[in-house]
Amino acid sequence: MHTQRITVETRIDAPLTEVWRAYTTPDDIIRWNAASEDWHTTAAEVDLREGGAFSSRMEAKDGSMGFDFAGTYTRVVPQNLIEYEFGGRQARVEFAPDGDAVTVRVSFDAEDSHSVEEQRAGWQAILDNFARHVTAG
Repeated sequence: MHTQRITVETRIDAPLTEVWRAYTTPDDIIRWNAASEDWHTTAAEVDLREGGAFSSRMEAKDGSMGFDFAGTYTRVVPQNLIEYEFGGRQARVEFAPDGDAVTVRVSFDAEDSHSVEEQRAGWQAILDNFARHVTAG
């Protein structure tokens, strides 16, 4: 069975060094890693190297549910590319400088419990939050 890939992207008006730092620093991740206002990330760990582990604790703000988004980095090219494995799925994050901005493109393997549209919308919402976080400084 061929797993479907979903891709989302955003363009951020900020230097590459700043975009990369915000994407890979736990203190920043906690501030932007949510798909909606009623969710938040309460903890994040990053060991940014090939074979290193990462995790983010995502919880509903009302305390009704939560889960760990965790995996292993499989390839890291500083300020350019992050590839990782999570729950048997693969994801790739590309950082492409574009004049005074950076395009961040995330592609990942779809899962079966939510529609492709729901997954794309959720990941795009997180990426949009990330863009707002970086440009807000």
